Amino acid sequence: MEFGIFLPVGFGGEFGADGDPVEAAERVIQLTQTAEECGFAAAWLPDHLQTIPPSDGHLFEAWAMLTALARHTERIRIGPLVTSNSYRNPALQAKIASTVDVLANGRLTLGIGAGWYQPDYETFGYEFADAPTRLTALRDGVRTVREMWAHPTTAPRRPRIPIMIAGGGEKVTLKIVAEYADACNVMVSPAEAARKFAILREHCRTAGRDHDTILRTATTACLIADSDEEAQAALSPAMGAFYPGDFAHYLLYGTTETVTNRLAAYEDAGVQQLIVGFHEATDPEAIRRFAKEFID
Repeated sequence: MEFGIFLPVGFGGEFGADGDPVEAAERVIQLTQTAEECGFAAAWLPDHLQTIPPSDGHLFEAWAMLTALARHTERIRIGPLVTSNSYRNPALQAKIASTVDVLANGRLTLGIGAGWYQPDYETFGYEFADAPTRLTALRDGVRTVREMWAHPTTAPRRPRIPIMIAGGGEKVTLKIVAEYADACNVMVSPAEAARKFAILREHCRTAGRDHDTILRTATTACLIADSDEEAQAALSPAMGAFYPGDFAHYLLYGTTETVTNRLAAYEDAGVQQLIVGFHEATDPEAIRRFAKEFID
């Protein structure tokens, strides 16, 4: 199992409203460079337009930041986790992504989803449609992107930029993954990830698709501490908005031994890339400590 890093760009209020935004942007670049030096396979960042909860805190636009990362790194793959299909016209999104991929010398993965954070839509004047409508638009948007990249006049390069679709919806989202994606992403416990991957396998069988051609990723959070109690005390109930169920028993919060066991659970579930968001999100030492313990 390889590792990705989930970068802070301000969505969770990591940079506040009073600090220097130039210094904050440089810190995002520094964190990515540290992850690259430490052997992480990929660096991912969220695509949002408002902090959670909405505030005046600094928040960087995802594709502009990805452009900076493309030019300040050399080997690590980069991508959004994930861009909202309804923030940008899909044809324009295909052009933006292909440009960033060229700047990154072929290291972009287009992570995309149906969108979920209603304050983004309300503040920027976008329609927040119901879930079925957004999922239909996601399928249409991914199809448009793929078709543009297949056309001789709009194709950015060969091979095609990989597409990752995030979400664990069992009847629709995972079916779209089976039809169109090169990777999937879930934010669930290892046991639930294994169940979602089994459903994806069935959708692939129906679609005539080799399940093993889809990279299986999951997102988690990490705090390594001297005791499990110390790490668990840092958990917030608000994390339940992202991680369902009893997340205290599966997120990477604990001693090195506890984290080792939980990593093994993700790997046993079939996760091929585990994307780690660090509790100490802006501290490069958290990245180095994790890499020292868990990355060869």
